[in-house]
Amino acid sequence: MRDSYQQELNEVLDDLVNVSNAVSTAVRHATSALLDADLHLAESVISGDSRIDATCSAVEDHTFSLLALQAPVAGELRMMVATVRMVHELERTGDLAAHIAKIARMRYPERAVPDGLRPNFVRMGEVAQQMVTTAGRALQDRDVSSARDLLGQDQEMDELRRSQFRTLLGDDWPYGVEAAVDVALLGRYFERIADHAVTLARRIVFAVTGELPDGDVWEHASGSAGRDRPVGDVNR
Repeated sequence: MRDSYQQELNEVLDDLVNVSNAVSTAVRHATSALLDADLHLAESVISGDSRIDATCSAVEDHTFSLLALQAPVAGELRMMVATVRMVHELERTGDLAAHIAKIARMRYPERAVPDGLRPNFVRMGEVAQQMVTTAGRALQDRDVSSARDLLGQDQEMDELRRSQFRTLLGDDWPYGVEAAVDVALLGRYFERIADHAVTLARRIVFAVTGELPDGDVWEHASGSAGRDRPVGDVNR
């Protein structure tokens, strides 16, 4: 009976890793759709978001079922609670990738990113995708060291965002109001993807060690909740 329970717990974690991989791919494809004005790729990210949501719901349901039917010990209980919370972080990250793809679709056949900011967004996309991928690998390997390293990796994303604002608010901004709105939204979406990856890393450290790195993980999570839909969200 206990062996069957442990197998189910491993299956839940494997499914969570698969979700992480799907989300990482969605971020990469959304970035490519945005930079290359690739309508087909944008549509695939948007349609794929519902599959990510459905998988997240299935992982959450399976986890709650194990919690209700079994008697998890301390480490297992931490992992289950962290899994439920990580599911929501991944689901939101998938939503953000879809938001990016929707802006790409809305501006097609033009590119939403102005030429002057293309290098900035290229790097933003690389950092975001790398962070989600690293979080997934840390989860798969229960690699606390990689998870801890990830906690400081969003500094580059923050600097890229600040660089965007310097360009956006400069007196010589040449691209007009519409492009300014797109840049502000897109920059925020990539920044939030990085934030969710950091929160995933915190939850991994907590699940494996029982420690709360860099302050209270729950406080960080509650502070980030509900901030993925800025005013003017193209999904409304």
